[in-house]
Amino acid sequence: MVISNLVHRPLRTVISVFAIAIEVTLILLIVGLCLSMLNDNADRQKGIGFDVMVSPPGSSFFTGITGAPVSIRVADKLRTLPHVAAVSPIVMHFITTKNPEVIDGIELDPNSPNDFNKMGRPFQYLSGGPFQGPNDMIVDDLFAQDHHAKVGDEFEVLNQKFRVSGIVEHGKGARRYIPIATLSELLGSEGKASMFYVRTDSPQNAAAVVEAIKATPGMEQYVARSLAEYASLMTVNNIPFLATFFNIVIGIALTIGFIVIFQSMYTAVMERTREIGILKSLGATRLYILNVILREAFVLAIGGVLMGLLLTALASAGINHKFPLHKMVWDYHWVMRATVLAVIGALVGAIYPALRAAQKDPIEALAYE
Repeated sequence: MVISNLVHRPLRTVISVFAIAIEVTLILLIVGLCLSMLNDNADRQKGIGFDVMVSPPGSSFFTGITGAPVSIRVADKLRTLPHVAAVSPIVMHFITTKNPEVIDGIELDPNSPNDFNKMGRPFQYLSGGPFQGPNDMIVDDLFAQDHHAKVGDEFEVLNQKFRVSGIVEHGKGARRYIPIATLSELLGSEGKASMFYVRTDSPQNAAAVVEAIKATPGMEQYVARSLAEYASLMTVNNIPFLATFFNIVIGIALTIGFIVIFQSMYTAVMERTREIGILKSLGATRLYILNVILREAFVLAIGGVLMGLLLTALASAGINHKFPLHKMVWDYHWVMRATVLAVIGALVGAIYPALRAAQKDPIEALAYE
């Protein structure tokens, strides 16, 4: 009976299923895109090879927008601490034009104590090489793919033209790097840095280095975090307003599903008044009528979830192809959550129409034209 009732009005059934599919797709796509950027940032930070991250006083763990507020000489003080093997200061510049992006200013000089390559695995060049001048730029392979860039091409940063000197494998910090001295000069912060990466003689000594930094006179207010602590903080709940954004998206999606199912089931009940009267005259209980309507809503919800997963898969493939910098993340916890929310929203939307159907008087229903 449930299937035949749904097939009886195919267009309304398809619209209801599609609306629930949009609800599921909206949740999974937005959550997936946010998680992809969050995870990508965390993975690229880990790929640098540092053991401790030292930021200026009052800095958030979600770095990249702080400018260059502290003296680069802090690196020299950090090198005097026990278990510190290398320190590399960087300058960060956050770009909001087109796609939000962080550009890092680094030093690449094997003879310098600030050499960025001392943090861990050196840059793996796919073409070109290190900076040859103050206006050179290094990009990773995903940036090069997305912008069809090659060695020798020019890109503008802070109204300054930079030539691509090398293309490296992705996964080591930012997408683009320029000389730290050049970026500092452009930002008007010569001799200053945004933060400092510290490599210890052993990862097991990261906590000891953090404690040593906090105990160093003049650095008590600096924010020092081990790589393990940084990774543990890179969650949805620790990003300002991200959890709230997710809740708003989920609320909008649930509202869409609720309204569509409510309208669909309410219309169906009004159209089947006489049918309900016949069922009740044959002995159908209120619980039976209620059960039939809710089962129809459940079938619509399951159909919508399956279509939503298909739409999400197609949209993810399109996004990954069009925007290689933003790989969609399929979080199966959120898949289950979206499924449960879609089913609950559909059932809640069907409750009032189901109660109206169950409460109909069989004599009045039979007389309904």
